[in-house]
Amino acid sequence: MLMNLKTLDWDKPTLETLGIPAEIRPRIVSNSEIIGKIGKGWPITGIPISGCLGDQHAAMLGQACKKGEAKSTYGTGAFILLNTGEVVVKSKHGLLSTLAFKLGPKAPTNYALVQLLSLELQFSGSETIEELASQVNSTGGVYFVPAFNGLFAPWWRDDARGVCIGITRFTSKAHIARAVLESMCFQVKDVLDSMQKDAVEKGAPLPYPAFDIAGWAANQKAKTMFNSNVSNRGGLVGKPQSSRPADHREQQLSGSCLCRWIRQVGVFKEEADFLLLRMAKTSTPLSS
Repeated sequence: MLMNLKTLDWDKPTLETLGIPAEIRPRIVSNSEIIGKIGKGWPITGIPISGCLGDQHAAMLGQACKKGEAKSTYGTGAFILLNTGEVVVKSKHGLLSTLAFKLGPKAPTNYALVQLLSLELQFSGSETIEELASQVNSTGGVYFVPAFNGLFAPWWRDDARGVCIGITRFTSKAHIARAVLESMCFQVKDVLDSMQKDAVEKGAPLPYPAFDIAGWAANQKAKTMFNSNVSNRGGLVGKPQSSRPADHREQQLSGSCLCRWIRQVGVFKEEADFLLLRMAKTSTPLSS
């Protein structure tokens, strides 16, 4: 938040406003270059530290999101990023712009539109939720809004509250379970729609031909299929090769390892390197 996205250095006006001396800040480097070595006192002393990428940015790289592609990682929330290539897109629809990754000091800088949706839907029995939701073909008119702490992007309404409507005497637990899973998809769709609007207004439509999902909720077939249908733009929803609840950590590790690999070979070939990280499963949207 203190870095200037254009200069890729500390933003002096921001530092001055916050009273932070520029000289105490470390040097900003790319995600794929040697920044030091592991010090004495550790079992692997002397090993170069040459790949560093944080959290959702690492997951984005690990999920092989190229320009125009988006990813969502379901964990404590839904972390959605869209790769905008080498252009910083300033959102007019409630999203944030950030640096996605820079794979080497002389490599081009990739940017992203990013947003976190706070879902607060950490079910202890997610498989049971999936089993229940799969018992019905629709929610039976039930809709669930998981606004436990307000609505985040793109609405930004901290006064909103969670609600479940449409319940009748014919409503079953299966209908409610399906409504809960579908609510996540609707929230993600709102963000994807905002991303699309920002892209079109900039004169560069980004159809995101692939929308990659990971995390615990990616294992649920009913949700994955609905996710594909509700965000339908003729694309695919991909499920990463690992299907365990912790697979988002593996995607982050894949991204970090790719940074290290690029440092070793000295060049990043997007098409070739991303093939190593491609999705194993896809869900094609149903025709309307």
